[in-house]
Amino acid sequence: MKKVDWYFDFISPFAYLQFSQFKKFENELNITIHPVVFGALLKHWGQLGPAEIVPKRIFTYRFFKWKADKLGIEYTMPPSHPFNPLPALMSCIAGNSTYEVTKGIFDLIYKQGQQPDQKEGIKKLEAVVNEHKSSTHSRREESSLKKILRTNTSKAIENGVFGVPTFVVDGQVFWGGDASDMMLDFIKNPKLFSSEEMKRISSMPMGLIRNKS
Repeated sequence: MKKVDWYFDFISPFAYLQFSQFKKFENELNITIHPVVFGALLKHWGQLGPAEIVPKRIFTYRFFKWKADKLGIEYTMPPSHPFNPLPALMSCIAGNSTYEVTKGIFDLIYKQGQQPDQKEGIKKLEAVVNEHKSSTHSRREESSLKKILRTNTSKAIENGVFGVPTFVVDGQVFWGGDASDMMLDFIKNPKLFSSEEMKRISSMPMGLIRNKS
């Protein structure tokens, strides 16, 4: 099976929708799950989040629900979004970022519609980790969890990850919930980006640079 890295933040419903499709890949991909801080990626690359642009926020939230319905995935937004993702991210890392722990947290937020940065939601996050705890899980201090989260985020940036969710395969970045098929095509055909046109568009000069001031 092909080894791939998946970078995500629970703040992204796109990540939930893509993660919900992982069972389709279980015979093809060995996926390593990496929780990262989406806000840190935005800051590094100088971007706004989708929810920070009002018309985009409305469209995006509608799109999430529409897409979930099309995929037949249960989907309920928490009462408030964006939320502080740190409790969920650190809970995931505390559970060694396994598939089971990640799924439990995603389901808590987007299937049950729980607010993951409030007292009740945080208690339920702890319950998810405890439910899936095994002998391979080690108790880590909060500072250790934060260090792993920072390392994951730095590694993502080094790999050119600018948004979530993102697969990284053999140094190639596949961003967004709709990029799964493109990634699978690349795995089947590693020369996908080696055609003359693919190479040309990958190194095109900027024709116009917008004044951001």
